[in-house]
Amino acid sequence: MKEFQLNGSSTISLALFTDVTNSRELLDSVQTGKLEPEVALLNASLIPDVFPVLVAANKALVSKSRGSFTTRTLHSELIYNYSGSKHITESLKRCGIADDTTYVLAARFAASHDEMKDVAKLIKGKEIDLAELEGRANQVLIQKHYKIPPQELQISSLPDAIICRIAARDTL
Repeated sequence: MKEFQLNGSSTISLALFTDVTNSRELLDSVQTGKLEPEVALLNASLIPDVFPVLVAANKALVSKSRGSFTTRTLHSELIYNYSGSKHITESLKRCGIADDTTYVLAARFAASHDEMKDVAKLIKGKEIDLAELEGRANQVLIQKHYKIPPQELQISSLPDAIICRIAARDTL
């Protein structure tokens, strides 16, 4: 688990899990609004680096400060922003967890240490270091999802390509 400072006054805590066995149960709790503590659960195979998640988190906080959520909660707004898509349902399905997701990034805004311990208890899997994101990312799936052509990766990195799509989504 690692905590990151966002825009000076907020924080986000991230924890990476592998070999997760209770994705179906977690997804059911998310969909019914009964997940406690509230947390964003992302499909970590679509995340090559922490920085794009931090960009999406900052964008979610900006939406919160303006009272302009596209989704219902701050945590679902994070997943929506990470997707780069304008379609809410599709974004949550693609970048959130599914029934069979075994590799999960958990993100919680303004989390205390105890709340992150509670998050870790919710997820039946092995917590691993965030540094493993890059090596475990499914680059083919990421390129397909974000429509990143090979030519773009000759002049940019995969995380940078994702960040550009997150930033530009609202202007397209």
